[in-house]
Amino acid sequence: MTTVRLPLFPLNTVLFPGLVLPLNVFEERYRAMMRELLKTPEDEPRRFAVVAIRDGHEVARTAPGLPDPTAEPERGPAAGFGGDPLRAFHKVGCVADAATIRERADGTFEVLATGTTRVRLLSVDASGPFLTADLEPLEEEPGDDPGASAEVVLRAFRQYQKRLAGARERSLATGADLPDEPGVVSYLVAAAMMLDTPTRQRLLQAPDTASRLRDELKLLRTETAIIRNLPSLPASELTRGPMSLN
Repeated sequence: MTTVRLPLFPLNTVLFPGLVLPLNVFEERYRAMMRELLKTPEDEPRRFAVVAIRDGHEVARTAPGLPDPTAEPERGPAAGFGGDPLRAFHKVGCVADAATIRERADGTFEVLATGTTRVRLLSVDASGPFLTADLEPLEEEPGDDPGASAEVVLRAFRQYQKRLAGARERSLATGADLPDEPGVVSYLVAAAMMLDTPTRQRLLQAPDTASRLRDELKLLRTETAIIRNLPSLPASELTRGPMSLN
């Protein structure tokens, strides 16, 4: 089994291959990570792994009652993730390649990264200034006739966008044509839909492209029907501009 060790950046969201991830890095553990990545030569990839935090929040135990204002906040690379950080994260994540890492005058960082490949989380090491992880790369299997599924999903996605734009009383954004490569379609739709983190995670770790597309088609049809019968929707910026893909 081929494995790789990379810095680990847990987030309350799911990163998909091909999608752009902007980050505002201010915690010291992640600032240390960015300083280390900046040591990598510019002509080499500056990679780290992104995993979603289970239940959408940090999972360290807290004492009952009101917080103690005199207590020192928990610090360190695993702060907020409990005694076993591995249990705090979903087991499938995505490698991110940081195209831009810009340090601000106050020591925080502005980062622009792109998801590249899926990985399975095997172990987490909290002995350094930031978390690192041993990861197993996951191949993207096509499954059964993903091309036909992608065509159907794209049609359903366009209807979903139109319904969403109508419910928001905005015009549908125009931009580049949507892709037609099944794997890219499956990740774009997963990232663009208004879904909770567990559902996005389920789509990320689908066994193959065709399975992910079939799941998305069900979700699109359900969500479109819901939007059709709702007078208004929560604020969303998804219809204001095209998705950014690399």
